[in-house]
Amino acid sequence: MQKSNKKIKVALIGNPNVGKSSLFNLLTGLHQKIANFPGVTVEKKTGSATIFNSTTGEANNLEIVDLPGTYSLYPTSPDERIPFEVLCDPNNEDHPDAVIILADGTNLKRSLFLASQVIDLKIPTVLALNMMDLVQSQGIKIKPDELERRLGIRVCPIIARKGVGIEELKQALINDIPVPTADVYDTTLIKPSILNGIRKELNLKSNYAALQIANHINSLEHFNLPEEQIKKLQNLFEGADYDANKIQSFESLERYKSIQQIIDSCVRVSDEKKVSFSTRLDRLLVHRIWGYVIFLCILFIIFQSIFSIAEFPMNFIDETFTGFIDLVSNLLPKGVLNDLIVNGVLAGIGGIIIFVPQIAMLFMFIAILEDTGYMARVSFLMDKLMRNFGLNGRSVIPLMSGVACAVPAIMSTRTISSWKERMVTILVTPLMSCSARLPVYTLLISLIIPSTYVGVFNIQGLVLMSLYLIGFIAALVASIVISGLIKSKQKSYFIMEIPVYRMPRWTNIGYSILEKVKIFLIDAGKIIIAISIVLWFLSSRGPGDKFEKVNQEIEQMTDNTENSEKKLALESQRLEYSYAGQLGHLLEPVIKPLGFDWKIGIALVTSFAAREVFVGTMTTIYSVGNDENLTVKEKMRMEKDVVTGQPRYSVAVGWSLMLFYAFAMQCMSTLAVVKRETGSWKWPVIQFVYLSALAYFTSLIVYQILK
Repeated sequence: MQKSNKKIKVALIGNPNVGKSSLFNLLTGLHQKIANFPGVTVEKKTGSATIFNSTTGEANNLEIVDLPGTYSLYPTSPDERIPFEVLCDPNNEDHPDAVIILADGTNLKRSLFLASQVIDLKIPTVLALNMMDLVQSQGIKIKPDELERRLGIRVCPIIARKGVGIEELKQALINDIPVPTADVYDTTLIKPSILNGIRKELNLKSNYAALQIANHINSLEHFNLPEEQIKKLQNLFEGADYDANKIQSFESLERYKSIQQIIDSCVRVSDEKKVSFSTRLDRLLVHRIWGYVIFLCILFIIFQSIFSIAEFPMNFIDETFTGFIDLVSNLLPKGVLNDLIVNGVLAGIGGIIIFVPQIAMLFMFIAILEDTGYMARVSFLMDKLMRNFGLNGRSVIPLMSGVACAVPAIMSTRTISSWKERMVTILVTPLMSCSARLPVYTLLISLIIPSTYVGVFNIQGLVLMSLYLIGFIAALVASIVISGLIKSKQKSYFIMEIPVYRMPRWTNIGYSILEKVKIFLIDAGKIIIAISIVLWFLSSRGPGDKFEKVNQEIEQMTDNTENSEKKLALESQRLEYSYAGQLGHLLEPVIKPLGFDWKIGIALVTSFAAREVFVGTMTTIYSVGNDENLTVKEKMRMEKDVVTGQPRYSVAVGWSLMLFYAFAMQCMSTLAVVKRETGSWKWPVIQFVYLSALAYFTSLIVYQILK
């Protein structure tokens, strides 16, 4: 079997909600990686594929770049600039050898606008007509052969979600893809002297590429052109009456006229107009009353499942990992290395790995809501409500995404056209409880809330849902305040295309869960291991004689039942005299009114790196010097308040701590991305101050009331 050494670079482009993720996963499988496009924080998803020629048997290597969804090559947001720059700049490192344009067969006219722009760039192109099953069910007839002839490119009908037509598409990619010769819309009549000058200067292949450069002549920073060349291009416009906005509007209208002629010759729609399943379902799901009720019920089911279903795999992981730690402890010789690995590294990792089932379930539910098309309905449903709080429907996607992670959620605010509404959304998104808070909530809820049921409802699940709702309500209230403080006369409009409902593609869901959990474990794991090692060192050593005396007394004790309580007290005392204990005691006067002790103080400091580090920190603190084969939850439950003799983690302390984590800005990554998105330290500083104050005083009030 022959193997080609050449790697074909393919760009995948299409409108939002046309099934790009499904097609990308079908083409690349698990051979995917995520980075950022050069110079920007926009996510770049690439994948590799090996396709065998069905005739010659030759193996062809493809590198596929999944470009952000866009409706045209006229960018209106940072995300939409990426397709423009990649396709219009021949020197861009991601400029493709070929392009797959994914089109929605049920709305071909809209999809052909973007497709016609790519065709006019004279890049070898294959048009993948997706959702052909829906096309047939809606009484639409498309003539692929006629469409292929009119566009001058290969056309492949597919059903991405079912894998239909994918093999034909793959074969089209590795055979000679014709370069489009005719323009869908001829741009030579638009300022020919300027366009010819740009084509000559940049050695472009098409008039349309020159037109795109002309329309963006003042924003070519990512094209990496020498200053002298940019000046030459700008000189072409001297004395010319060139209005980019007017030319763009004129060109778009003329392009749609050309597209309509193609549609008229290639598409037939049945006279019998059926009311689609999506339309019938929307009458209920986006109803002005029942829509909100159903949305709350869905949230209720999600959080019930996170506690009820995930409990079994969590217990299994907890018991297995505890047994593994005990095995490692017995296999390694006693000493510093044993202590470091067992009570430093493994204790920290064990504190976070137990929550993988809950994290996976959360990401699974979010992926299902997005894949079915329901999340778009939530944006539409919430638009009217959000406007009362200084936001709009587009703010819902970042806020809901914030339930997974605030970093990509804040990056997704780029789709909000109004600067004011974007800033408000950025500033309140961290109030949405992200997946990093889930381990903290789970641990504390299990300490203060009994695992009982009211009928079929798990009380712990209800409490978890209440914490997420508290964060959402706090975000809305904060939006009113911030919206009143930020002055702007700019008005915004909410326009969004609602996709049809579809059954989720489970392979897509699987890829999403695997990718998110892997990122969660790797990103959090690196921080947790580093902090666990530092904490182990600070917790197992201390200044002065007190630490050494207690340490010697513990080492001389025998392991019997009579000494167990005394040993536990001495171990707690040793930790208190350690360097970590001294640090905690420095913080204690500030946090004591909230019900927090010096141990919690240590965890508050370390979890500023990432919120989930709280659990790893507590695991490390309660493991150092403790030979008992107990989980961190059991150790924390046994902890007593030295003053009252009552459990340290009472209802008052538990709620105070959970609300502190619900509101506090304890995530350096979020602060960094806010700085990048706003271009100033002013906004992350304001965000950090107001959220820290909100967390502190909320915890103070709650603890003083409940204690």
